[in-house]
Amino acid sequence: MFEQTFKNIDDILHKDAGCVSELDYTEQSSWLLFLKYLDALELAKADEAALEGRPYEFILAPEFRWSQWAAPKDAQGRIDHNKALAGDDLRDFVNQKLFPYLAGFKQRASGPNTIEYKIGEVFGEIKNKIQSGYNLRDVLDLMDELRFRSQTETHELSHLYEAKIKNMGNAGRNGGEYYTPRPLIRAMIKVLDPKIGERIYDGACGSAGFLCEAFDYLRPQATKAQDLKTLQTATFYGKEKKSLAYVIAIMNMILHGIEAPNILHTNTLGENLNDIQDKDRYDIVLANPPFGGKERKEVQQNFPIKTGETAFLFMQHFIKTLKAGGRAAIVIKNTFLSNTDKASTRIRKLLLESCNLHTVLDCPSGTFLGAGVKTVVLFFEKGAPTREVWFYQLDPGRNMGKTNPLNDEDLGEFIELQKTFADSGKSWSVDAANIDSATFDLSVRNPNGGDEVVLRTPQEIFDEISALDAESAEVLAAIRGLFA
Repeated sequence: MFEQTFKNIDDILHKDAGCVSELDYTEQSSWLLFLKYLDALELAKADEAALEGRPYEFILAPEFRWSQWAAPKDAQGRIDHNKALAGDDLRDFVNQKLFPYLAGFKQRASGPNTIEYKIGEVFGEIKNKIQSGYNLRDVLDLMDELRFRSQTETHELSHLYEAKIKNMGNAGRNGGEYYTPRPLIRAMIKVLDPKIGERIYDGACGSAGFLCEAFDYLRPQATKAQDLKTLQTATFYGKEKKSLAYVIAIMNMILHGIEAPNILHTNTLGENLNDIQDKDRYDIVLANPPFGGKERKEVQQNFPIKTGETAFLFMQHFIKTLKAGGRAAIVIKNTFLSNTDKASTRIRKLLLESCNLHTVLDCPSGTFLGAGVKTVVLFFEKGAPTREVWFYQLDPGRNMGKTNPLNDEDLGEFIELQKTFADSGKSWSVDAANIDSATFDLSVRNPNGGDEVVLRTPQEIFDEISALDAESAEVLAAIRGLFA
C-alpha cells in the first residue's frame, strides 16, 4: 500500500545534498512522519470530541499544523500548490519558525509523559537536513499520501518503518546499535512470557525494538479497556542516550500504537546505583546494551564494580533495577562469560549469587549484521542464587549474513527445549557447584560433541592485525608501483 511511497521519499532524499546515508534518510523521514501522525491524531481526537459535544483544544497553533504549512488543500481535496510553500520559503519556514516553535514544547509541557513533552524533546534534538526546499516540497507531497486511519494502515506503516531501521542498522559497522534481529527479540520475550500489569524496561533502548515487540506480544492479551490503558501508559519504559536513536524509538513506538511513549532521553549510566529505589524497579528487563564503548571515570563512580566497558556497567544497572522475582534477558558479547579481568569476574559472581542465571543462549557469528563479535543471551531471575545453568548452542546450519539472516524457525527448537531445560546435541546443563569459585568462568563448552568456543588470546588478535596490516601495505605498494 505505502511501500512505493517510502521508496520514492528515499529516492528524493538520496538526491539532496544534506542527506548522505541511510541514517539521514531515516532521521528525516522520522520527523516528517511524526508530524503527519500528530496531525492525524489531532483530527481524530477533534472528531471524537465533536461527536460527544465537547470542545477540543488543538496542541499546535493553526499555522504550524500539517494541513496549513505542509499540505494545504483545494476544494477537491488536492494539495493547493498556490498556497503551499516551496523552495527557499519552505526551507526557511521549517528551519526558522517550525522547529523552534516545536522545540519550545518541552518547556511548556505539564510533564515528561505527555505528547507535548515528546514533541519538544524530538524537535530539540534533530534538525532539518533537507537543504533544497524543492526536494522538501516533493517529500511533503508524498508523505501526505500516508494514512493512519485504520489499524491495517498503521500496521503497514510500522512494518515499513521497521524495514528502514533494519536498513539503517545494516548501513554501517555499528548496525547492532540500532537493530537487534527481531526473531531473537521475539524468542527472548517468549521465554520471559510477560503478563499485562508487569512493567517492562530497556535502559539502552536504541530504536525500541524490544519494547515494540513486547507490546505486540501483549496486545492480544488485552481483553478489557483497562488492559489497553495499562499497556498505553504503565507498561513500557525505556532510556536512550543518543539523539537519533531516541527520535526513532519514539516514532517506532507511536507506529506500534503507543501514543506517548515512556522513553527518556538520558544517559542511563549517569544514574548512581545507590539512588535506585523500589519504585524505580521493574518486573522485566529486555536489552541489548552497547558493547565495546568506554565510559569516563566519573560515570564509573556510579557503580560498585568499576570498569570502562559499557556493557558491563549496564549489567550492574539491570541487576539493580530488577524487582525481587523480576526476570531479564540480556544480549552481551560472549567474552563476558570468560574474561579474566577483575571486573568481569566480580560481575559474574554478582550475577550468579544474586540471580538465578537459568539459561545461556549462545548465538552464532553473523547474528548481528555489521558487528564483528559473537554474542550470548543471558536469561535470569533475581532473588535466588544460581543452582544450574542450561546452555543452548544455536546452530542454524548455514552461514548467516545479509542474505541469510536469523529467522523465527531458527529459534523454534531453543524455545521448545528451554521450557524443560532438556538436554540435546545442542543443549546441556552445568551444576553451579561445578563452576570455578575463583573465576566464575561460564565459557560455552558443549559436552555432546559440539565444538568448544575457543577464545583467542590478545596476542593472537594483535598478531592477526599485524599480518593484515602487512598484507595491506604490500597491496598498496603494488598499486603505487603501477603509477610509478
